[in-house]
Amino acid sequence: MTRWYDGPLAAFDTETTGINVEHDRIVSAAVVVQETAGGRARVLRWLIDPGVPVPPEATAVHGLTDDHLQRNGRWPAPAMEEIARALAEQCAASRPLVVMNAPFDLTILDRELRRHRASSLGRYLENVPLCVLDPRVLDKHLDRYRKGRRTLGDLCAQYEVELEGAHDAAADATAAMEVVRAVGRRFAARMERLSPAELHTLQAVWHAAQARGLQAWFARSGTPEFVDPAWPLRPELPAAA
Repeated sequence: MTRWYDGPLAAFDTETTGINVEHDRIVSAAVVVQETAGGRARVLRWLIDPGVPVPPEATAVHGLTDDHLQRNGRWPAPAMEEIARALAEQCAASRPLVVMNAPFDLTILDRELRRHRASSLGRYLENVPLCVLDPRVLDKHLDRYRKGRRTLGDLCAQYEVELEGAHDAAADATAAMEVVRAVGRRFAARMERLSPAELHTLQAVWHAAQARGLQAWFARSGTPEFVDPAWPLRPELPAAA
């Protein structure tokens, strides 16, 4: 019987104008689908003109300029619709969805759908089972005492996954998928008896505990920063917020 981490997976990633999910915009996105470990991947890509200036610090990360996006990018509304439908298609096909730091990418997509489609990610996924595997949450729970950062680049180094073209949505999605497969293999004794659906439920609990721990550390160090415990999607802020 094929273990889940050797079987079908899909991965999703975005590049954006910044790190604020409530205000920043998606400039590129990718969905990568692989039926078996080591198999050929199918890649869906979107390049989007966000309709707002791209800050220089964001361009320095992903290389996408205002001029390039205005010349080659698509209007956000139809692109967001296609992305949401692509994710729903993967969920309907029972492929676990790998999303590195899921509360960022899934939430910013939700906000873009609200902004451009008067809809939400939840509406696209309401009739399909959402099953997310977040390599950051999995690694932090399974190897919780390892020191150091846990960015995608750090996880690729830790699990010996090649990351070519970092901060390209398709490259990052592919690398995140390979990290999840590597996590599954390294911790097979603890992981193989759990289904992806069970892991989805557990990750919500693990992420909340991780957020509480980080919040406590910020409090001790006097850092006025809020750590959202919601996973894999942050709730919509009240209109007055």
